[in-house]
Amino acid sequence: MHAFDVLGDPVRRRILEILAEGEQAAGVIAAQVQREFPISQPAVSQHLKVLRDNGFATMRPDGQRRLYAVEPEALRDVDDWLDAFRQFWAPRLDALDTEIARGRRRRRKEQ
Repeated sequence: MHAFDVLGDPVRRRILEILAEGEQAAGVIAAQVQREFPISQPAVSQHLKVLRDNGFATMRPDGQRRLYAVEPEALRDVDDWLDAFRQFWAPRLDALDTEIARGRRRRRKEQ
């Protein structure tokens, strides 16, 4: 499965956001996802499996629990692919930084 096929699903993206906060037990992940999406616990497990099978997450057993964590290497690969497209938004972000700085200077002068 291509990385963007994996990341194209909003549930899997949300799981990665949860995992970005640190290692989490499968039950904690399922509970959080089920509060936000109309999805069953087995469906959350399938999404975790897709993330694991495609290198976006790791799992380690801890007694009865299964602890999941982000696998940063897969995200680096996505970041590398996106690098060719940064030219389209980097100048706009730089211009935004400049405008924000101007606004701050203007507000300081007005005070």
